[in-house]
Amino acid sequence: MKRITFWLDFISPFAYLAFERLPQALQGCSYAVDYRPLLFAGLLQQHGQKGPAEIEPKRAWTFRHVHWLAHRHGVPMDTPLQHPFNPLPLLRLALACGPNRRVCEAIFRHVWRGGGDALDAGRLAALQAELTPPRDGAAPAVKAELKAATDEAIAHGVFGVPSFALDGRLFWGLDALPMLAAALQGDPWFDGPAWAREGAPRAGVRRG
Repeated sequence: MKRITFWLDFISPFAYLAFERLPQALQGCSYAVDYRPLLFAGLLQQHGQKGPAEIEPKRAWTFRHVHWLAHRHGVPMDTPLQHPFNPLPLLRLALACGPNRRVCEAIFRHVWRGGGDALDAGRLAALQAELTPPRDGAAPAVKAELKAATDEAIAHGVFGVPSFALDGRLFWGLDALPMLAAALQGDPWFDGPAWAREGAPRAGVRRG
């Protein structure tokens, strides 16, 4: 059985869709998933980027696109009342619970179904009561764990969410799920030269 590391942040609509689609996309494969919450903003800062929702034309396109994808895949989806928002309470809650599929599903659906405010105090209290975390999400140890997870992801070359690590290879995005499935199924392409060749650095114009 292969192990997949699924790097995610609940703020990402693409991570939500990938989470919902993963069982169907990998149907028939033998695998187990380690769910790894990280702070997407930490990746953006590392690479000097703005988030899609921080660039207005890109924000408008992103939400039209993800709702089209949700429609196409039959995944219920509602944009939260406020976006972007600070995902730290949700990420820390996931770590305090132990981020298995049940926990991540509850948090993703808290954000992306119903169209409510993801950080509304009453809704957060209800979510916490549902999940009954054995640890305090505000504890220094949990905060440190989230930072360490984000640093680990960066060290592994993660630059966005959702990202999936399998056998030392990194797969990014909802649309990478078929490629991930092919790797799990032993597609011979992955044993050929293209993976290493196309990922190698090459000359090109650099902006100052």
